[in-house]
Amino acid sequence: MQADYKKFLQPSVISKLANIELKAKFVVEGFIAGLHKSPYHGFSVEFAEHRQYMPGDDLKYLDWKILGRTDRYYIKQFEEETNLKSYLIVDSSRSMHFRSSDSALVPKSAFGKLFRKKEQQNTPPKSNITKLEYASYVAASLAVLMNFQKDAAGLVVYDEAIRTFIPPKATSQNLKQILNQLSAIVPSGKTNTASALNIVAERIKRRGLIIILSDLFDDQKAVINALKHFRHKKNEVIVFQVLDPLEMSFAIDSPTIFKDMETSKEMLSQPISVMNSYQDAVKEFIDTYKTACLSNNIDYVLLSTETPFDSALLEYLNKRRRLN
Repeated sequence: MQADYKKFLQPSVISKLANIELKAKFVVEGFIAGLHKSPYHGFSVEFAEHRQYMPGDDLKYLDWKILGRTDRYYIKQFEEETNLKSYLIVDSSRSMHFRSSDSALVPKSAFGKLFRKKEQQNTPPKSNITKLEYASYVAASLAVLMNFQKDAAGLVVYDEAIRTFIPPKATSQNLKQILNQLSAIVPSGKTNTASALNIVAERIKRRGLIIILSDLFDDQKAVINALKHFRHKKNEVIVFQVLDPLEMSFAIDSPTIFKDMETSKEMLSQPISVMNSYQDAVKEFIDTYKTACLSNNIDYVLLSTETPFDSALLEYLNKRRRLN
């Protein structure tokens, strides 16, 4: 079934994006065509190197001679001077498929009997959108914004490995390809955020703007080192940590079966008995990323899926504009 990319092109959101901009904090190495000034003059496209084919690569750059000799698929890479190259990196692992409105929160005994769900005095906040859907809308909005600015946007989708790599281009066709891919994402696999980020960091030959959208449910030390990898190569980095409100509040007052979305393991627990400890652990988890980003000059933004994505994104972009 063809992906419905038009769902990302909501007139109310587009009109808001038309009145805002996303500028890089560094001087861009490229051609002067949009919002960013370049230290170079002129425009050139020239062959740089070969790399292995990845899903989403344009087949017109496939090197048929190498295919004939080795029976392997290699893509010709070209160095293209442009204003700003941005990479939208989206986590599509199964944990990103969670939304609290799907969680029944119906307590279940160790013997498998269902109990009637109790009315909770304080109904916990819930989200009707998965973390992956939310991240996709944010990524799509940023891709549209970059296109407005005549800057180049690319897309990387990963779980245990990189599943899609769309190189940055400042064309309407490339934007359509990004939106189609975001619309067609199917959550799968476990998370290996650190590995994916390190691979992308090595593939990028010219510094750019790295935008990461993930719940960051991975080994924190490894992920933080991967973020430092981007900064070491002079890239600017923005981290959007996308969480469901229930993941942060853990506001459940009945015995509940919890299922790991990546391993399918289940565990019966009485949430209220560990709620305070859980909330403390979540706060430490978030603060660790926030502190590490701050110390490495990385923008960190916590997004809750109960907040409309356009409101959250515009709040960040306006704040960034005031601080620049």
